[in-house]
Amino acid sequence: MKIVVTSIFVDDQDKALDFYTRKLGFVKKTEIPLGTMRWLTVVSPTDTNGAELVLEPDSHPAVGPFKRALRKDGIPMTSFAVDDVRAEYERLRAAGVVFTQPPATMGPLTTAVLDDTCGNLIQLEQKA
Repeated sequence: MKIVVTSIFVDDQDKALDFYTRKLGFVKKTEIPLGTMRWLTVVSPTDTNGAELVLEPDSHPAVGPFKRALRKDGIPMTSFAVDDVRAEYERLRAAGVVFTQPPATMGPLTTAVLDDTCGNLIQLEQKA
């Protein structure tokens, strides 16, 4: 068994697509119109046949309170692996990305947490 698709709830699909592709460097994989929304996925440019991240509209009534509670407590919605957290931190800060936690070593990981502009905190992690 392996992960094929996972979702992140976003408040605006266009804004999310821009952030996840232009700032973070993912590439758009799928875009299928579904009325006023879309099945919209991005993938890693180094693994275009790998797991897809769905930029899922956050319109379900349960999503807003869930996202706000996680954000209030500083809990990331998901985590992305990077080769060098400190280099990504500097690259993304230079591109205007806001971080809520600078790089910090936590046991076998170095992590940093960013704001995705769509209501989520995202953790970047590097294994030691």
